[in-house]
Amino acid sequence: MATMKLTFLGTGTSQGVPVIGCECDVCKSTDSRDKRLRTSAMVECGDVRLVIDAGPDFRQQMLREGVRHLDAILLTHEHKDHTAGIDDVRAFNFVDYPTIHSMHIYANEPTITTITKDFDYAFAQNKYRGVPVIELHTITADRCFEVKGIEIMPVEGRHSERFKVFGYRIGKLAYLTDFDSISDTELSKLKGVEYLVINALRWAEHSSHFSVGQALDIIKRVAPKRAFLTHMSHGIGLHAEAERKLPCGVEFAYDGLTVEIE
Repeated sequence: MATMKLTFLGTGTSQGVPVIGCECDVCKSTDSRDKRLRTSAMVECGDVRLVIDAGPDFRQQMLREGVRHLDAILLTHEHKDHTAGIDDVRAFNFVDYPTIHSMHIYANEPTITTITKDFDYAFAQNKYRGVPVIELHTITADRCFEVKGIEIMPVEGRHSERFKVFGYRIGKLAYLTDFDSISDTELSKLKGVEYLVINALRWAEHSSHFSVGQALDIIKRVAPKRAFLTHMSHGIGLHAEAERKLPCGVEFAYDGLTVEIE
């Protein structure tokens, strides 16, 4: 596998940071690392470019990074902070018009069901001009899949008692977000991972997301070379202060951070 590049497109929770109406120190911070769009990441391997999740800030993230070509989107689950931007794949569909590029979207069955409902106009029998051109691919936790020769392993976790969520392993990189628990069987898929991204909503425990402490416990078990925390609320505190509380080898990610993975 060629050298991979990981770009954090967004590292914030469902409300982003700053939160509307909030006047806490984090939301009023002028440090760019405290400005967090909704969680998403881009993985580039050779000429193949993948995005994990397309939330409400998808358009802004693509413009910021100057992305003109995208091969596929991997969705972790059906919640709107991870799927609401899907309509904007139209830009990639028609960027070389009259050539039309379908956008391939990979997700588990509940997420596929939600996408076909929320964006029903993209799948209608008689489509109107300019709707997104999407090819949906249902994936399961027990089988790897490929995007243009890049093997991807789904890693299933629980978001809450009601929802399951998929993370993804691509070579030495694993990306997990919105997990609140993971079984030993699924955790074993991360053996040998050298770069781990994992959600950490806040310092205190939460009913549907890992806290910082819980994320650190998973990191300790996986033992990657480097680990990055994402999907963070303003409850994490100021980046400049919070990062000093983390152990060696673990970092709070921030929007725009890039990591080269050999």
